[in-house]
Amino acid sequence: MNYSKSKNYDTETIRQKIMGPNPVKLTEELLKDIGLKKGSLVMDLGSGQGVTSVFLAKEYGVRVIAADLWSDPAENMRFFEQMGLTAETILPIHADATALPFPHELFDAVICIDAYNYFGRDKAYLGEHLLPFVKHGGYICIAVPGMKKDCHDDLPPELLLSWTPEQLDYIHDAAYWEDIIRAADGAEIISIHEMESNEEVWNDWLATDNEYAKGDRKTMEAGGGKYMNFIAILLQRK
Repeated sequence: MNYSKSKNYDTETIRQKIMGPNPVKLTEELLKDIGLKKGSLVMDLGSGQGVTSVFLAKEYGVRVIAADLWSDPAENMRFFEQMGLTAETILPIHADATALPFPHELFDAVICIDAYNYFGRDKAYLGEHLLPFVKHGGYICIAVPGMKKDCHDDLPPELLLSWTPEQLDYIHDAAYWEDIIRAADGAEIISIHEMESNEEVWNDWLATDNEYAKGDRKTMEAGGGKYMNFIAILLQRK
């Protein structure tokens, strides 16, 4: 894939802010067949330090609520202003994904990059805690780190160089996620598929000086990437 939009975000400022495999490229691939209308209201769920939120606002012309439990909204707002954005376009909110502080049917779309696997593995989550906040006809677009095929009963030693079995339980295959998603009423599945960008987004992450990236290198340098992928989950509220 030619990441024409993401090329503008290959800067040291962005590299210092990312918290995992390149979230900008993941977002661009995730949205390549989704038509976000300019001016629509989008929640960036699990937005971290706001890199994907900036990308959405600047490249797709949408208004963004950057919702995250662990980041500092004031720090994120300073970053947004540094990137030339105002609170009218992008607003950081401290929010728990399981108790979102919004009125129902507020958002035209929800984007969630490399975070849904931390709170969305409960089959009740999508239907009870997320869908109600999306307008009918609106989109939920998710990218999660995955496995090509679940292997939790016999974990490859390469994966255990960087992660514990408990940490790996957050990572599953597409069939696992389809089972989770189908448990929710009201969500039409557009697609659940393996993404193209796995190797490239991992390489971008491993090239940073982030301490977590350094830890992840052990598995990837040993060939652990052959068991892994990123999974796109594209949904529309009925």
